[in-house]
Amino acid sequence: MSNDGDQNGDGRGEKQGGSFQAWFWWLLVIGVVVLLVVVGNKQDTAAANKVLSQPEFMAKINAGEIDNVRFFAEGQTYVQVEYHIKNEDKDKWTAISIVGPERLAEVLEKKGIPFTVRRQDGFTAILLNFVLPLLLIGILFYFLFARQIRNAGKGAMQFGKSRARLITPNADKVTFKDVAGIDEARSEVEEIVDFLREPAKYRNLGGRLPKGCLMVGPPGTGKTLLARAIAGEAGVPFYSISGSDFVEMFVGVGASRVRDLFEQAKKSQPCILFIDEIDAVGRARNNGGVGGGHDEREQTLNALLVEMDGFEANSSVIVLAATNRADVLDAALLRPGRFDRRISVDLPDANGRLQILKVHARKVKMDASCDLETTAKGTPGFSGADLSSLINEAALISARRGLKAVSAAELEEARDKVRWGRERRSMRMTQKELRNTAYHEAGHTIISLCCEHATPLHKVTIVPRGQALGATFFLPDEDKYSRTRNELLDSICVATGGRLAEEMVFGDFTNGAAGDIRQATAVARKMICDWGMSGRLGFRYFDDLGENRLSKDFSDATARIIDEEVQLILDQQMQRGRDILTTHRDGMDKLATLLLEKETLNADEVREVLGFAPKIKEEHISAATFAPEASAVKSDKPDTPGNLEPANACT
Repeated sequence: MSNDGDQNGDGRGEKQGGSFQAWFWWLLVIGVVVLLVVVGNKQDTAAANKVLSQPEFMAKINAGEIDNVRFFAEGQTYVQVEYHIKNEDKDKWTAISIVGPERLAEVLEKKGIPFTVRRQDGFTAILLNFVLPLLLIGILFYFLFARQIRNAGKGAMQFGKSRARLITPNADKVTFKDVAGIDEARSEVEEIVDFLREPAKYRNLGGRLPKGCLMVGPPGTGKTLLARAIAGEAGVPFYSISGSDFVEMFVGVGASRVRDLFEQAKKSQPCILFIDEIDAVGRARNNGGVGGGHDEREQTLNALLVEMDGFEANSSVIVLAATNRADVLDAALLRPGRFDRRISVDLPDANGRLQILKVHARKVKMDASCDLETTAKGTPGFSGADLSSLINEAALISARRGLKAVSAAELEEARDKVRWGRERRSMRMTQKELRNTAYHEAGHTIISLCCEHATPLHKVTIVPRGQALGATFFLPDEDKYSRTRNELLDSICVATGGRLAEEMVFGDFTNGAAGDIRQATAVARKMICDWGMSGRLGFRYFDDLGENRLSKDFSDATARIIDEEVQLILDQQMQRGRDILTTHRDGMDKLATLLLEKETLNADEVREVLGFAPKIKEEHISAATFAPEASAVKSDKPDTPGNLEPANACT
């Protein structure tokens, strides 16, 4: 896309260059005209350099010094006069102005001095005094205002034109070699590429290519890159536009742009239309709500529906679209015949992350100590964009440190920076705050080591990072796509460790547990309302979150039970965490002291300080309440940085 931007920039440069040349020539013409006028009037105004009264001029005449005179017609306050003195060169004339002339011609006749009367042309005077200034003002007005008004009118005529950018096959070509970590999604679109290369092979068999493919996945997973790779592999024109480019405040503009976009595509078929963030224009239509069928977004969506599968066939125009909000799209847009195929572009697994890291590491000098496989395993939940940022950050850190290549230490620092934010070592905390933070993080750490199903510890620090004064970091051993009830309960228990440690040691606590409380409460409520993990409420879903809170589908009595069950889970895990910290109080003191000394400790150092490795095995599920297979729950998404937040010391 960078080439396309350069092309647009070059075009603007040419237009600006042409405008500059036009301005230059017009200003040159105006300057020449003004110069000619000044030169033409120079002789007529030269007499103004010397002004004589009539008696002074008459004295020269009476003295016989003048033998010839030329002057303008009388009747003016100042009369421009040219006279020739006797015995001088015949071409030498003296120019003066006479003040208050009276019957000059009559006097010259009496003295026998030849003279010539010149009369100023009235038309020339009007032209020089009135027409020429008005003409110059008109020209300036044209360049300063009229052209702007005309261009504004042209802009209004272009308002309904499509804003799609055309990327030709040779411009910044992207192929499948540049796409990694989404092998399943790539295999699904290879049919599109094959059809665009050899359409006759499919048409001879009566096959029909899907008219549209909808790519769905979290942000940064490579949906746009995959679309460009399709265009690069197929070697066809690629039109790119965002869904927000269709919608304007004026009704009908979006629909006009949709029609113009498909008109452009038909002229270049076979081609690909890529609509990024299609949810901006493809949201579900109102059902008799405010705006009805006259809403601008609805008209735009209707035009898109007709163009994709209307009476006129667009057999060689393939529409690709990307969104991370497929749940809000209109059902008519998703039906077969429009978007026939739905391609899931998920977060990459460990092997996918390794392939992505290798792609981005090609452009960076890597030290022999770098182990991309270890980095891939230590970055669960990272998207392709996150991994690209990780490699780039590692390169920047290495450059700042004056290194010639990226080492494993820079990769580690870049990973922590991308996931949890940059260290803020310049932030000054009091000794009391540091001690409080150290015990807060020690509480999280000890409970995580004692809970069998807790996410493995990565490291703990009291160095401010991001918005936290300190943090305890956890990294899973492998990618996880579901979480058991025991794992969820352990995560809640770990979240209580910071507040419990503060209360146990200082007899008071700070507001540093705000993030922990939010996280623990959210998990507990999802266990009850979404995942059916309540012994009292059982296998049932309760829509008690988000926008539908006012239209909940259960009674107030049930709502009270939900609150009681959530509170029960939190209270039980608080007591469980309190028991663990009481048992390991000496270890908590040692860990906090060492944190104050070294600031950051990894998992191995923590285990060495505490002197114990085994976790406490506890079974939280009552066999009388839950069947064994009920302990596993499919989560909405894998363990990502969003649902594996570090336990913050302060939010």
